[in-house]
Amino acid sequence: MIIKGPTVTKTAPTRPRRRRRLELGKTLFLLPNMITISSIFCGFDAIRLAARGGEDDIYRAAVLLIFAMIFDMLDGRVARMTKTQSAFGVQIDSLADVISFGIAPSLLVYQWTSPHHPNAALVASFLFTACGAVRLARFNVLSTNESGAPTKPGKYIVGLPIPGAAGILISLVVANHAIDGRLSTEAWSWPILGVTVLLSMLMVSTVHFRSFKDLKLNARTIGVVAFAVGSSGLIYARLKPAFVLVWLLSFYVILGLFEALWQLSRGKRPSRDSAPPPGI
Repeated sequence: MIIKGPTVTKTAPTRPRRRRRLELGKTLFLLPNMITISSIFCGFDAIRLAARGGEDDIYRAAVLLIFAMIFDMLDGRVARMTKTQSAFGVQIDSLADVISFGIAPSLLVYQWTSPHHPNAALVASFLFTACGAVRLARFNVLSTNESGAPTKPGKYIVGLPIPGAAGILISLVVANHAIDGRLSTEAWSWPILGVTVLLSMLMVSTVHFRSFKDLKLNARTIGVVAFAVGSSGLIYARLKPAFVLVWLLSFYVILGLFEALWQLSRGKRPSRDSAPPPGI
């Protein structure tokens, strides 16, 4: 009698599953884009608040847009630090700027001035948005080469950067809130609309503004910085602190116009070796 034992089947040894390695490059690529999306959120929420039309809502919208400006300054610098600059980043940054620095500030101006001059407020507000979009489209062309890759930033920016133009309008809203809305009268409506139209024209102009990429420590630079700091301190002491931001952004515009006139008087023009740096 033969007793057969249980049959044992041999199974192939299971191989341990390989864990997918986290690709650091792709992760870093998301970082500047997430900062840009944060700017978009600030612009979107600012539009939501400004649409209500209340003075407090307009002020809160302006504060949100200040955060959008901070995010806008960070995304380009983070992209350069992590070496993740790309054509996609240039495009999404421009789209974010249209929302946060084109549409949202225009709506602030419209809500601010439309109770006194509705038609003029509509025209000036739309003009700012349209010129901002044109300025960003030109930026996209100048900031990329034939293959679509971002070019190296240069010394000058063609036209007033849209964050700077929007920053003046935003800071005016904040300053108006600081003085209890004394600029919300009919007498101040025309100056506010005039500033909006002027900023719109400067965005699509061919005036060259400094990008401060080649800033050198010399007597001229020290003099300009000393004047900016001293005048800001004077404004801080005489007026509300909120007016300091209005002055600093306005001083940047004045400096660009002064340099342009100086170059024209000498028969020179800044070299167009530069596309605007990312984030402008």
